[in-house]
Amino acid sequence: MRTYDIERYLNIRSAYGASFSADGERLSFLMDTTGVPQVWTVDSPGAWPEQRTFYEERVTFASWSPERPELAFGMDKGGNERAQLFRLEPDTGVIENLTEHPDAKHRWGGWSRDGERFAFTSNRRDNAVFDVYVQARNGSGTDAELVHEGDGWLTVGGWSPDDSKLIVQEAYSNFDQDVSVLDLATGELTHITPHQGTVRFQSPEWGPDGENVYMVTDRGSDTLELVRYELASGEFTTVDTGGDHELEGISIDHDSRRLVYSRNVEGYTELTFGELTAPDRIDLLPQPDLPNGVAGGVSFSPDGERAAVTVTASADTANVYVVELATGDAERWTLAATAGIPRDTFVSPELVRYPTFDGRDIPAFFTLPEESPEGETPVIVDIHGGPESQRRPSFSSVKQYFLSRGYAYFEPNVRGSAGYGKAYGHLDDVEKRMDSVADIEAAVEWLHDHPAVDPDKIVAMGGSYGGFMVLAAMTEYPDLWAAGVDIVGIANFVTFLENTGDWRRELREAEYGSLEDDREFLESISPINNVEKIRAPLFVLHGENDPRVPVSEAHQLVEEAREHAHVRELIFDDEGHGFSKLENRIEAYSQIADFLDEYVRSAPAADD
Repeated sequence: MRTYDIERYLNIRSAYGASFSADGERLSFLMDTTGVPQVWTVDSPGAWPEQRTFYEERVTFASWSPERPELAFGMDKGGNERAQLFRLEPDTGVIENLTEHPDAKHRWGGWSRDGERFAFTSNRRDNAVFDVYVQARNGSGTDAELVHEGDGWLTVGGWSPDDSKLIVQEAYSNFDQDVSVLDLATGELTHITPHQGTVRFQSPEWGPDGENVYMVTDRGSDTLELVRYELASGEFTTVDTGGDHELEGISIDHDSRRLVYSRNVEGYTELTFGELTAPDRIDLLPQPDLPNGVAGGVSFSPDGERAAVTVTASADTANVYVVELATGDAERWTLAATAGIPRDTFVSPELVRYPTFDGRDIPAFFTLPEESPEGETPVIVDIHGGPESQRRPSFSSVKQYFLSRGYAYFEPNVRGSAGYGKAYGHLDDVEKRMDSVADIEAAVEWLHDHPAVDPDKIVAMGGSYGGFMVLAAMTEYPDLWAAGVDIVGIANFVTFLENTGDWRRELREAEYGSLEDDREFLESISPINNVEKIRAPLFVLHGENDPRVPVSEAHQLVEEAREHAHVRELIFDDEGHGFSKLENRIEAYSQIADFLDEYVRSAPAADD
């Protein structure tokens, strides 16, 4: 089989995040053809798209005005996540900075129905908390009106159909949120989801009449269900339970009363389109004819007859499809290039389950390369971050590159992962943190029994919280690993919590434990305090501007670990939490490939 270098794989493009223009004739979307995501538009399926922004920094979203030929988009600098909001007129190329507060984060909250205003949340008043702002479409900088002072992590869930109210969501952790309604005339904030313990209230959406709020929640079940909250009575009604699987989100078009919600089935997305013919009645529309994979980012056309959807699969790049809702027919509008690599060379995974220490079965995706000599195949165990995230069957050019080089890929969804219900998600909280690391040991034991796998050539790799999992697995189970790759990972929970962005600390303490109450425990499980146990070669990569996991985590780890094992370090001065620039990604993964070639592929087998 012909092979291609990492630069070719990293030039595989993704198109996603579509939005319909006010006249319904154009789609905007993000695509990384230049090396970082920029705004593009296209006016028909497969037509030549036009690039609309030309920055060296990544664009994070783009949203058409509902009334005018203009777009709002977000962009940070050097990966610092302090996104600013901009207004773009595609037909003239004019771009205006709407926020002009470069030291603050701005989180888009949507256009008003008339397109005259937009809402957002920002920590410009206090770095540790988010407030709600409303601003005129042609305003800038200090023109924004502070309409609600917050005391936590706030986002805006959208404008009511008459533009008089906003949905405001507050997150305490990934498994605990609240939803409120803000009256813009009076400033009154009405809390609509009082609860005890941890309960998820996610993806809140106004109903077409403005009298109801729809959302997904696990308030009465282990998994997320679709519910309706009636503002007048203050009562919840279950609309769809989702069966044994989580319902992930809902989007509603007010004028047409069309809606869509998604169901997470072992990581794969099932979309349901329908029409709200009564507050709790959904008349279903045909199932969309979309590839089997992960779908989201739905945008309805102005007439509600079509919906743009981003779809990706393990063996297919992310692209935007447009669904004709009356028939379910779908057509791909974007053609994200594969850098000349034949699509039929991309490999799909097998969904497996393996037993762990307490008798539980852990779900995972296992992908073997086309050629897997018995007992000779090296494996990369790629551990997701979060921790309340989920490894799903979406396209990864890095994974496909390593598969082409003969590595198998194992992607576990250990306890604490999202997508499998509330109870599963809480199995790794605070004092149970290391149980999830034990699930990684069980994964390696399962791999040892696989006939294709070389048990002496198993690699741990992960980013962010997944980087912690790599380091923890290498200190708890040092004899299992041929090498480790830690990307923007947590080495010391105490210094991580002390130095992370002020706006994130409380949110993260809810998952990991608090500095005040759990400091001793956090010290005990921090890999930096067990670094002498590391035996395998370790590669540590980080971004200088990381606002989530400060680069100091990498520096202190490397300094300590070098006394006990071979360690490499690579720091990018113009990146944050991960690597967004193409040239940096090429450098990072080229060095990772060389590192694994030296210490895994060419390493002699261990003595029996």
